[in-house]
Parts: sequence; structure tokens; C-alpha cells
Amino acid sequence: PQLSRVKGIPGATFLDDGSAVMILDLAALIESGRARYKGLARRPISRDVSRHKVLVVDDSITVRSVMAQFLERHEMQVLTAKDGMEAISVLEKQRPDVILLDVEMPHMNGYELTRYIRSDARLKDIPIIMITSRSGEKHRQKALALGVEVYLSKPYREDELLKHIQQLQAPGRVKLEV
Repeated sequence: PQLSRVKGIPGATFLDDGSAVMILDLAALIESGRARYKGLARRPISRDVSRHKVLVVDDSITVRSVMAQFLERHEMQVLTAKDGMEAISVLEKQRPDVILLDVEMPHMNGYELTRYIRSDARLKDIPIIMITSRSGEKHRQKALALGVEVYLSKPYREDELLKHIQQLQAPGRVKLEV
């Protein structure tokens, strides 16, 4: 809550060694710097994604919260789930335009959820962007083979994520292998 008023710092997290680190929104920092020194008003990176409903599935409450704040700043409606099982419950009630999905989660991981979504006639065409710390080619190939449109390794660039969301919502979209 104390950081919520600081532009460009949406939160903080703890590393495996116990040290605390700030999470930076570089686009926001750059824009706020421009506004201060050049008199420009801060604006979202893209206005074209304003109508999107996004489901964020990640077992980390910090990741879900930071990602939700980022997407909401870009005028998207955000749904969240802490694992694949909770995501299925959300998907029974609402249909998102795109799903942002982690791999490693309890109860049902990202690969299992992708398999479930791709086998459901009602859900199979929802684009999936997998965002994970697993950067190996083996994991990327597995995700793409299951039907994930975009595979991003953490840390990812927020402007790149917005670009992918836009492209996946465009008419006649194509599968992106990133």
C-alpha cells in the first residue's frame, strides 16, 4: 500500500535468499520522467487494448497483484486465479479475451490447464500467453506444442506483453513464436 502512490514502483517481492527487491515498471518511470522534464502527460503505452478481459493465472499473489495493477492501468478488465483448478472455475463463469498463464502451480500446472482449455470446444480459441521463469527450449517447445500462442520468459518487458495482447486480439491473428 505504501508503494501504490509511487509512480513506476508497483510493488516489491522477496528473493529466494530473503532479500527484498522493488518491482519496477520501467515504462511508467520513463513516462513520468518525460512528464516532469518535458511537461508531457503520462499516457498508456497503448490505447488499443482497453476493451480486453484478461485472466491472470499464477500461484504467486504478488505476481497476480502486480500484473493486475499493470493491466488495469492500461484499462483492461482483470480476472485472477491462483492455479489451474481455480482458473477452470473462473472460465465456467466468464470468458476472457486472453489468458496469461504461469507453468509451475499447485493442483494443476500451466501445461495441464492449457491441455484442458484446448480440449474444450467453448474455450479452445482463447489465446494463451505463458509467462514463466522456465526459459529452456524444451519447456518452450512443450508449451507451443500444446497450443500456447506466446511463450515469454521472466523477466519480460511490459510493452512487449501489451503488443502481444494487441496482436492476439487482431482479426486474422497468427500464432506468435517468441
